[in-house]
Amino acid sequence: MYAGDLSPNDALKLLHDDTSARLVDVRTDAEWSYVGVPDLSTAASDLVLLSWQRFPSMQVDPDFLSQLSKIAPNLSAPLLFLCRSGVRSQSAAVAATSAGYTSAFNIAGGFEGDKNSDGHRGKINGWKALGLPWVQG
Repeated sequence: MYAGDLSPNDALKLLHDDTSARLVDVRTDAEWSYVGVPDLSTAASDLVLLSWQRFPSMQVDPDFLSQLSKIAPNLSAPLLFLCRSGVRSQSAAVAATSAGYTSAFNIAGGFEGDKNSDGHRGKINGWKALGLPWVQG
């Protein structure tokens, strides 16, 4: 399995409190560029951009774990995985746990969260809906 889900607020608090923690945004280049990324400029931790899936095929990147091990070599440091809505990031957290990471978390609701009744994201839950800091990519 993995270490569990964190709310975006709890994730941001951990990133402010623990210098070894890393937020791993597993979305695609296009999502980072056009939708935005978390702004961790006031946090003690780093933002890592590492796609879980390759665009446009959306197949899981077979090099994901080897790239992750170079970026985050400390297997006990908290890794907080983020995607659009929490699905890809949960899969990444499970894979990281299988690779030996002991504190791999999924950020529930992701960056944009679930769709509302009008089919729009960023209004119900997730990083942006909660008003947490972010910047356009």
